[in-house]
Amino acid sequence: MRIVLDTNVLIAAFIARGVCHELFEYCAQRHTLVTSDFVLDEFRRKLVGKFKCTPEVTDEAATLLRSRMEVVKPAGLDTPVCRDKDDDNILAIAVTGNCDLIITGDNDLLVLRQFGKVQIISPGDFQTYEPTV
Repeated sequence: MRIVLDTNVLIAAFIARGVCHELFEYCAQRHTLVTSDFVLDEFRRKLVGKFKCTPEVTDEAATLLRSRMEVVKPAGLDTPVCRDKDDDNILAIAVTGNCDLIITGDNDLLVLRQFGKVQIISPGDFQTYEPTV
């Protein structure tokens, strides 16, 4: 399965040992994780700005992510879908990367439940996730 982990899931995976950390490890070993430079840059910015990590630590974390994920250059969406254009970037990554699933904690994405063939679920819902055919 091809999966996009939203930035908030990646940050949670790195700052806490919990659902998102376990989810990242599991998915990195068993699935293809897809991301973009946009997500990796946002990941760095938020770790430094919001969580006060050093640039060296964030660069190391982003390098690790890049080594375990397929990085795509998403084409923009034909029309905006979400009120936040950053959320549209997540949808575009999934479409460009031919993904099956987006895992996010962002309610603006979660309310969509699906975008085209891409299902959208929360980290906590992954354990009981069953792909639709």
